[in-house]
Amino acid sequence: MPVEPEDLGGGVWSVPVPIPGNPLAYTLVYAVESPRGPVLIDAGWQHEDSWTALRDGLGAFGIDIADVHGVVVTHYHPDHAGLAGRVRETSGAWVAMHHADAEIVRLFRAMVARGEHRAFELSSLRRAGATAADLGDRGERPQVDPPAVPDRELSDGDLVDLPGRVLRVIWTPGHSPGHICLHLEDGDRVFTGDHVLPRITPHIGLYPYDLAGADPLGDFLGSLDKISGMTVDEVLPAHQHRFRGLPGRAREIIDHHERRLAEVTALLTAVPITLWDLTAALTWRHPWPDMPITARRMAAGEAAAHLRTLENRGTARRAGTTDPLRYTLR
Repeated sequence: MPVEPEDLGGGVWSVPVPIPGNPLAYTLVYAVESPRGPVLIDAGWQHEDSWTALRDGLGAFGIDIADVHGVVVTHYHPDHAGLAGRVRETSGAWVAMHHADAEIVRLFRAMVARGEHRAFELSSLRRAGATAADLGDRGERPQVDPPAVPDRELSDGDLVDLPGRVLRVIWTPGHSPGHICLHLEDGDRVFTGDHVLPRITPHIGLYPYDLAGADPLGDFLGSLDKISGMTVDEVLPAHQHRFRGLPGRAREIIDHHERRLAEVTALLTAVPITLWDLTAALTWRHPWPDMPITARRMAAGEAAAHLRTLENRGTARRAGTTDPLRYTLR
């Protein structure tokens, strides 16, 4: 059944914005009413079909994109931040995101300007232990333009510029270093971005551009524990559908990752194993030989994140300091 724009009541609307060629299908962009014009929570993928869906979806509620007051980006990923710059160009709206993700946006834009992004991705795969045969002809992937640099940077506890209403930032790192949820306190709703979804879990990966010592999965589990204490009336995620029962769903996701950590631990022995080989041995939705290189790269990032958490828990350790990355049971 196709998902349609929806009036959620209380001056909040949702618009499904398509993600071309992606199984997630769409990002739910929310508009929150204010006297100065609506504020969007996320903006959707940068594509003409996505722009048309956003424009026409808002138009169904009498909202003109030219009247948008601001765009709060829950995190820098292209299905959330991609159209933020175009909304700003059309309306003069401000664009805001957490300062940690704003820094990544600046880093990516600088790498693209220098033409370093392709080499960076391939070198990270080789560092994990991928061979030329693994990469084959699939080492390249389509270019995705980096999102717009935000005008405003947010921190945990900040209030968003939403006149007449109270929309508070909750910093929930993990899926990205600067991922945020947003608590609409005057409506008892929380916009969770990708942090808490009703039926799936977000990708949690560790990559070379992360800060030294970063532990994205550890951060994610801590963020889930933090938000699980909220008893809001309704959860408005960026994918799938709205739901109730935030504490229970947050605990389910924590339990899922604890089981995954146990699976990774079971593959470790006293004999060093490369990150790539360990990733290939894990259970995935699709068989490893059938996965394209982009999916394998994300899988390796996820395995690396679980290994980093196990290192911090004293269960795993990196063997040696040279590449490729290899791990043993501590």
